[in-house]
Amino acid sequence: MSVELPFAPVDAIIRRNAGNLRVSADAAEALARHIQARGAALAVEAAARATDDGRKTLMAEDFGTTGDKASLELPIAPVDRIARLDIDDRYRVSMDARIALATILEAEADAVAAAAAVLARHADRRTVIEDDIETYFELAPYFE
Repeated sequence: MSVELPFAPVDAIIRRNAGNLRVSADAAEALARHIQARGAALAVEAAARATDDGRKTLMAEDFGTTGDKASLELPIAPVDRIARLDIDDRYRVSMDARIALATILEAEADAVAAAAAVLARHADRRTVIEDDIETYFELAPYFE
C-alpha cells in the first residue's frame, strides 16, 4: 500500500511533540503509514453508519466529531484519499467529514509522537526513530 499522506506534515507533528529532539525520516514515514491505516479503518466504520442512515455521503457525525480546518497540520486532500482507500466508489466524503477525520488522525498522531519522544529520551537518544513509533504501537494495546 502506498502512503497517501505527505511526510512533511507528519514530521511537523512529531517535532511539535518532541521538543529539542531530532526526527528521522523513517519515523515520519512509519507514523504516516499508521495514520493512513487508522484513517481508512475509521472511514469504513463511517461508511457503515452512513449506509445504516440511508446515505451515500460520509458526514462529520459519522466520525463522531467536528474540527477546525485552520488548526490542522494535516492537509485535507490526502486525508480525503485516505478516507476513500477501503470504501466503495459510490460513497462521497463531505468536506466536514474530511476535516473531522483529519482532526481525529492528528490528535492520534500527537499522542503517538509524544509517546515516541518519551521512548527516545528513555533510550538516551537525541532522535525520534522508526523503532520509537513501532514500539508505541506494540505497547499501546497493553494500556487500553
